[in-house]
Amino acid sequence: MREIKREKVWEEKYTFGDEQRDRMIHKMAVAMNVSDVFAVLLYNRGYETVEEAERFLRLEKADFHDPYLMADMDKAVERIFSAVEKQEKIYIYGDYDVDGVTSVTALYLYLKHLGADVGIKIPKREGEGYGVARNVVETMAAQGTKLIITVDTGITAHEEVKFAKSIGVDFVITDHHECHAQIPEAYAVVNPHRVDCPYPFKELAGVGVVFKLLCACEIRRFREEGLSAIEGVRSICRQYADLTAIGTIADVMPVIDENRLIVSLGLNQLEYPARPGLEALIEASSNRKNGGEASNRKITSGMIGFGIAPRINAAGRISDATIAVRLLLEDDPEKARIAAEELCEINRQRQIEENRIAQEAYGMIEDTVNLEHDHVIVLESNDWHQGIIGIVSSRITERYGLPSILISFAGNMIGGPNPMDDGKGSGRSVRGMNLVEALTHCEDLLIKYGGHELAAGLTVKRANLDEFRKKINEYARDHLSDDIFKIRMESDCELSMSDITMELAEELTLLEPFGTGNASPSFVLKNVLVKRITNIGGGKHSRLLVEKDGICFTALYFGVSDCDLGFETGDAIDVLFHVDINDYKNVRSVQLILQDARPAEVYATALKENMRRYEEIKQGGSFSEKEDVIPSREDFARVYKVLRREYRSGNNIINQRNLMRLVNGIPESDPINYTKLKYILQIMNELMICEVSELDHDIYQFEIVYNATKTSIDKSSILKKLKSRCVDRTR
Repeated sequence: MREIKREKVWEEKYTFGDEQRDRMIHKMAVAMNVSDVFAVLLYNRGYETVEEAERFLRLEKADFHDPYLMADMDKAVERIFSAVEKQEKIYIYGDYDVDGVTSVTALYLYLKHLGADVGIKIPKREGEGYGVARNVVETMAAQGTKLIITVDTGITAHEEVKFAKSIGVDFVITDHHECHAQIPEAYAVVNPHRVDCPYPFKELAGVGVVFKLLCACEIRRFREEGLSAIEGVRSICRQYADLTAIGTIADVMPVIDENRLIVSLGLNQLEYPARPGLEALIEASSNRKNGGEASNRKITSGMIGFGIAPRINAAGRISDATIAVRLLLEDDPEKARIAAEELCEINRQRQIEENRIAQEAYGMIEDTVNLEHDHVIVLESNDWHQGIIGIVSSRITERYGLPSILISFAGNMIGGPNPMDDGKGSGRSVRGMNLVEALTHCEDLLIKYGGHELAAGLTVKRANLDEFRKKINEYARDHLSDDIFKIRMESDCELSMSDITMELAEELTLLEPFGTGNASPSFVLKNVLVKRITNIGGGKHSRLLVEKDGICFTALYFGVSDCDLGFETGDAIDVLFHVDINDYKNVRSVQLILQDARPAEVYATALKENMRRYEEIKQGGSFSEKEDVIPSREDFARVYKVLRREYRSGNNIINQRNLMRLVNGIPESDPINYTKLKYILQIMNELMICEVSELDHDIYQFEIVYNATKTSIDKSSILKKLKSRCVDRTR
């Protein structure tokens, strides 16, 4: 596998030492009665005053923005109520992902509550594809439809909207995808990304836009009844925050501003779901059971993102998204349980297909892609499932650190492969390259495209594929820097061991819910000693015991076995981690969840200097006696003793770092430094005390010569030359 080795770079958002800034942080901490570390976390998230920070932490419903600030919101509400009052047929036209499914469900429930005559249309990925289709609009019109409301789609449906208007059908578009220069000529277009939209928060999911539409409708209803606008918002929160939170998390929207409030309210509701369909899905995806176990399990963003969302998504990917909608609408618990199991089975099929496509794609990258030259990986196949390629694209981008686009011609071939075949593509990008802007650069080669900065879809003719691959890579080379080959890992600040307390761990929960834009706080500890390493999870994960300043913590390192750690027991390491509370048998303790770990920077710096100094001396450079380079007989004895013990244990290969640790672990002995140890091994081999060969840099293979003739180290020519270079040695 020709993967590019990516350097991990740790970046601290806040470094203590700026006296004026540290004083400001301390004042904020005192005023809020929190720790200085917690005040740093608030500062890192952009809250530099007590008022801003407290507003962030309060999570009040009153902090929702006025939905009528959104362009065309008043027109959308007017048209919906007009259709309800006239009993006009309404169709909701949605997308097939989680965002689309939750959007459709929420709007359908609300319109039914108003007494509307409403139907649902979610296109199938295979056969129909993404977005509004003219033939579907025509069919709806034939059924008497007068209003089509799009959710999580429609912002590029120019021709379809124009056609609908010509046959007497109005469109209200609600969407959150990036807008092209022109927007469709619909009755109303509600999208915070419109250039003329003054709405202050642009990062709503599609279901978030629907949520604001429902708030606007309910505000109108409540005002007509003489009630306050905030009561209308609260009513919508009680009914739809759960669905809105699921769609927002699944679409990886930043958990800031209104999204943070929506997700917080929704997660609280999901602790005790009011919808039988959601209760059944939570049980099926997390093995929760009715009773005490369920009530003790906290619903988190992670549980939604990795448990519930993939199952809802699976229906739209390889089957029919309306299966998921029916589950969310189901009132009967037993029917809901059966439907949830059906979604789980569809998801299992999706996983099998995903792994098949991923393995094929990795093989194609190995055989055909020049990763040093191509900064966008573009792959195509005639038989990849179009509902799966987006997930595989995500895996490829994560694995290689490069934007990727997978294109499938499945179901769109004219007989055999033909230049006029339509390929449906799905792509994922990295920070630094807006994928929609990159596709806009190539729009002369595309039939259609759309999406977000980091995820987009497209359709391209087979005849244009090679030129498209060339053109998007030219764009990437102009817009991507070499930084894409670095994995940037952010930490909030460096801590001391004494900072890590149960009080801090409990304070951190005030920042929840976590997600994109409001990540779980990360910290750095430097120069901690590894006291113990234990394999867990069948060897897939590691548990460390780390110590510094007399304080110990357990650290869990998921997905990294002891063989892949890059350090061993007794080493000093730096760690990047989350603080977590372990609650085991009602005993609570603080533990660390490692994100990354590496040999301590102070150790690495010293080692680099030692290696440099050794090379200087090796090339004939002189040194002083205080550098302690010349080995004594006792030094040779200590090294020989360790090598003989390792050899008897069946180990005849050892790296220099581990050998130094073992040698210097002998009690009441002065440490042997890097250069001295290198020369000891060379001299032992020269005098046949022990056969030693350097297989690779600082990795040695050795064999003990048990019947070796006794000899004096003073006979070594290497040692004599070494002594001659010591400038102040007593002769």
